[in-house]
Amino acid sequence: MTASYLKAALGDDVALTLVAPGETAAPPDETSLGDLAQFFDVLQRAEEDWMPACDATYKLAVRFQDFSRPRHHFYLPFEQMPQADGFPLTEWWLRMQPSGRFDRDCFVAAWLCDAQRSPRHTPGPTPGQDAARPPYGYHLDAQALTRYLTAYAVERGVHHLTDEVHDVRLDARGWIDHVMTARHGAVDGDLFIDCTGTRGLLLRRALKVPFVSYQDTLPGDSMVTLRVDADMKAHGIPPYTAITAQAAGWTYSIPLLTRIATGYVYAQEYCTPQEAERTLREAAGPEAAGAPATHTTLSFGRSLHAWKHNCVAVGAAAGRVQPLQATAISYVHHALQQLAPLVAPVAQAVRSGGPHTDLQEHYNTALAQELDAARDLSTLHYLGAARQDTQFWRDAQTCPLPDALAQAIERWRVRPPGTEHQPGPKGLPQHAHTSILLGTGALALPPSTALSPLDDRAARQEFAALKQRAQTLVKTLPTQYDYFSQISA
Repeated sequence: MTASYLKAALGDDVALTLVAPGETAAPPDETSLGDLAQFFDVLQRAEEDWMPACDATYKLAVRFQDFSRPRHHFYLPFEQMPQADGFPLTEWWLRMQPSGRFDRDCFVAAWLCDAQRSPRHTPGPTPGQDAARPPYGYHLDAQALTRYLTAYAVERGVHHLTDEVHDVRLDARGWIDHVMTARHGAVDGDLFIDCTGTRGLLLRRALKVPFVSYQDTLPGDSMVTLRVDADMKAHGIPPYTAITAQAAGWTYSIPLLTRIATGYVYAQEYCTPQEAERTLREAAGPEAAGAPATHTTLSFGRSLHAWKHNCVAVGAAAGRVQPLQATAISYVHHALQQLAPLVAPVAQAVRSGGPHTDLQEHYNTALAQELDAARDLSTLHYLGAARQDTQFWRDAQTCPLPDALAQAIERWRVRPPGTEHQPGPKGLPQHAHTSILLGTGALALPPSTALSPLDDRAARQEFAALKQRAQTLVKTLPTQYDYFSQISA
């Protein structure tokens, strides 16, 4: 992903060498936030070019199930929050509660998700029919995406060594001089980009950058995953990632074109790996009976600095947050947006021996802020969960809170989160904190006193208009399964 983006963004201004092994064990499948289309815009790849190769489908929202009470769900969509008289519709909802479901009252996407609609019309004679479509992300096969982007990069001149780095050699200053590979020997460069995942082979191991753990605020240290071949015509293809609270954590379900990717993130203090696998198989249904399970351990946190000397980390080497929004691929995208404009000037500075600490600090600050904000948002799912039926969930609500989140919660007891609050990763809407608090149910949000002197006529009109717009789209948009069936015919 890194090599393809930098090659597309920088062209021949820099020479890129990609050191990566061949086919490895399949990584967990991915979902994105609502701005990943910008990544493919830089590559000048249309959805028709890359989605079929990656078994990809559309994602309008994340659906959270059983965080408040059994059989209760809510959506966190990418759609922006409508306003009435200058106030977010959620603040009016706290005062009026038209239907009792904030997501359907405030977002078109919730209606489309319940009806399993595609965000796009099938190609037809009506021009501009997709102009008002809601924002969306993607579900995709991570291994297939790696193959697609590697081929893209190589076709455009990236030098690809199918190999593994087994050692990192430093110069007298403590900077990286070269890496040693198993079959190609030494590979040198001006700037080294660490994409070695949670190993952090270059940044953490070789350059000794400390790791800042998030484990005290994010319960869960293990994961079991399944790749389930399924009859997607019978299942349908929901336009959302499903996250369901379980006794010792939560399961996820990612619908692709031809199968379902599913996993269980849990804490071994409350659940054995065997119990976790059994829970996941039961949740996945009979089609999962023959699917092999993959068990992994998890650690969450970030490198104290994502860039040190002539080494910069991207992805899990820089940091990793619980995948409650299932967005690791989007963190990589956002890091590359920050990094691409800096590569050429930094490489020149490294060659000439000049300073580049200001550029490093810009990158380090941006990544640290995004990952810390994403940690806070993930923590809110546990703190806000009203369920108290197992020890895991009772203990999860007593985990220590990051200082910034603790201070924000005290403000929210007076007024719901507003536009002044950083929502976490780019690509998530401003209402993310409000939607999670309203959906999980444990922290009651009060109606804003600022609305008291205002007439609610504009809000009633907005609620009615939104409902009408949603009902029209449900009638006119195809299901996701029908959409992909028609465009592939």
